Amino acid sequence: MIETPDAVLITVALCTHNHADRLQRSLSDLGKLLSPTQPWELVVVDNASSDETPQLLAAAEWRPANVPVRVVREMKLGLSNARNRALQEAHGEYLLFVDDDETADSHWLQAYEAAILAHRPDALGGRIEVMFEHGERPLWLQDELLGFLGQLNQYGEARWLTEPNTPFYGGNFAVRRELFASVGQFDPELGRKGGINDGGEDTDFYRRLLAGGYKVRWVPEAIIHHRIEADKLRRDYFLELHYRQGRMEGARKRGESSRMPPKYLFGQCARALGK
Repeated sequence: MIETPDAVLITVALCTHNHADRLQRSLSDLGKLLSPTQPWELVVVDNASSDETPQLLAAAEWRPANVPVRVVREMKLGLSNARNRALQEAHGEYLLFVDDDETADSHWLQAYEAAILAHRPDALGGRIEVMFEHGERPLWLQDELLGFLGQLNQYGEARWLTEPNTPFYGGNFAVRRELFASVGQFDPELGRKGGINDGGEDTDFYRRLLAGGYKVRWVPEAIIHHRIEADKLRRDYFLELHYRQGRMEGARKRGESSRMPPKYLFGQCARALGK
């Protein structure tokens, strides 16, 4: 077991639930990262998995060389609960989140380190590109729908993010760990819970950062590839995502008493269904 250094710049936190088949590649790809100059560590949170995830995590083959690794199990189901557990376990100055169905570019950590050392932001977000693992992209899957698969690449060069309506996804972002004491943790009422594909915990946290006057940096060189399986390339999957997104945005903008989703979702729903 590799001991954690006294000063760790980045804790990479990977939270997973019942994705053993997807997780295996994600863990293997983390071992291919080019190391930053400052020490880093990896925390993996098993969120009450009932598949082969515990056995996979117990093995030693996937662990990156010369990197401190801790595997913990969080029995309170929900991505927000898993991320909050990662916060409790982390030693790094910054906590950097990655999902269990993602592959980081080899320079991912180095890009975040460079931005941190140059600007000392309170939080950072990186680019997310969609990777189709099984087959080609369907013809009906237009560019405007890729955001529902996690793509985030529209901000151009590195800059500060200041608008609360700017999309900000939890699959590739970092936060200065000490800020959680003032901003609060991730809301357990938001985010995926097992097979329930809700979200919003990352956007909620991002907006709290901005409301608190904290500085958020866009780092386009820090690239994550979100691997898309064939079962997500169905119209009914997109309809479910649109419904849940509309419900969350409607509740946020107009209060819980309104059930009307944002207008832009109607057009996207129609195109997802096909003309």
